Amino acid sequence: MIMLPVSLTIAAGAALLNIWLSMRVGRVRTKEKIFVGDGGNELVTRRMRAHSNYVENTAFVLILIALVELGTGSSLWLWGAGALYLVGRVLHAVGMDGTMWARFAGTIITMLTQLGLAITALAAVYMTPTEIIATEIVETETPAAQ
Repeated sequence: MIMLPVSLTIAAGAALLNIWLSMRVGRVRTKEKIFVGDGGNELVTRRMRAHSNYVENTAFVLILIALVELGTGSSLWLWGAGALYLVGRVLHAVGMDGTMWARFAGTIITMLTQLGLAITALAAVYMTPTEIIATEIVETETPAAQ
C-alpha cells in the first residue's frame, strides 16, 4: 500500500478549511436573509468570492502535492509548502472582509506555493537521471535433431 502522509494531511486540512469558508458564507446569508445569489450585498459577495477563489486554486495545489510526494517522497519542504498554502488561504479569506494586507499576503502565498510546486514537479521529471537500457538480441542456432 502506498501512503502519502503529506498529501493526506494537507487534503484533510483543505477540507476543513473548505467547511469553514462555507460556514462563513452561510452565516452572512442567514444574517442578511439572502438565500440565493448575493442579493447585492457586498459582504456576501466578498465571502462567496473568497470561497470560490479557494476552490479554484486548491485542486491544483493538492494534485501537485500528491504527485510530487508520489514522485519524490515526503519531505520537510513539501510539509512546509502545504501548511503555508493553507495559512495563505486563511489570510486571503480574512482579507476579503476588508483587511487588504491579509488578502495581498494570501494571494502572494498562494501564487508562490503553486509556482514552487509546479517547478518542483517539472524538475522531478526533467532533472531526474534516466537510464536507457538496451537489450541485444542474439540469434542462436539449435543443433539439428539426429
